[in-house]
Amino acid sequence: MSAISILNFNNSRFILTGFPGLQVDYLWFSIPFTSIYAIVFLGNCMVLHVIRTESSLHEPMFYFLAMLALTDLCMGLSTMYTVLGILWGFIQEISLDACIAQSYFIHGLSFMESSVLLAMAFDRYIAICHPLRYSSILTHDKIMKIGVAILCRSTLLIPPVIVRLKFLNYCRPHILSHSFCLHQDLIRMACSDIRFNSIYGLALVISNLLLDAVLILISYVMILHAVLAIASQEERTKSLQTCVSHICAVSVFYIPIIGLTMVHRFGKHLSPLVHVLMGNIYILFPPLMNPIIYSIKTQQIRRRIQRLFYFKVM
Repeated sequence: MSAISILNFNNSRFILTGFPGLQVDYLWFSIPFTSIYAIVFLGNCMVLHVIRTESSLHEPMFYFLAMLALTDLCMGLSTMYTVLGILWGFIQEISLDACIAQSYFIHGLSFMESSVLLAMAFDRYIAICHPLRYSSILTHDKIMKIGVAILCRSTLLIPPVIVRLKFLNYCRPHILSHSFCLHQDLIRMACSDIRFNSIYGLALVISNLLLDAVLILISYVMILHAVLAIASQEERTKSLQTCVSHICAVSVFYIPIIGLTMVHRFGKHLSPLVHVLMGNIYILFPPLMNPIIYSIKTQQIRRRIQRLFYFKVM
């Protein structure tokens, strides 16, 4: 391949897809999307602020929640420019380098969120199945090691498949399926050999998202087994209530992923608008819902937020 060809491939630009057929209404669409991003940022920043400033929340469960809020905050930041840029009308395309960088952050943050949810499931398992050993097992040192492991797992496994995107030949129409970049979207447009990307990408999904989902399910089977062994109905209910927020967080993360996967795999005949909507739900639904879920369902955070707003009003 000539140097000129490589230069052309590396300088490729890709057209971002907003809402097909609804371009005249982009200004109106920008209002709810701007509001959603504002809620994502304010909600997750609020959770982080409350955990940081409230000493009673300096516990393993809330440290993991802080990791989740930080991940959701970064996910919002990684897509805000292109999603709102299309709706506000100041961008319509993205360079290959920027697209590769965005896909790295989106996929890396997805793996990170999955890992944090697994860590939170482990926290709930220890708290319910081994309550007397909880503080000795989940020490500050071990939580820090878990955090470092999550960061390494989410950032160091992805580069081989992402970096290779830079050297593929993109000869098919440069039209993305969403208003942001995904790895599967880029390899769909490539004419080069993509076997490595396909196999390695599948291995990443299995070893991260699928494995985490299975381990979370196993942890809840063991939690349920331990809870059913409790004689008191009141104690059983109390134990299960501590898991409600986490179960909701797992649901709002995995359901959109399953939906987007099904649309990509079996929905080729569907309207492009369906693909765009599912992509935006996958990106925005967890960061939007997680702070709401934990603010409503977690008593300590709810009370601290209420006090915070009460003092501001006073």
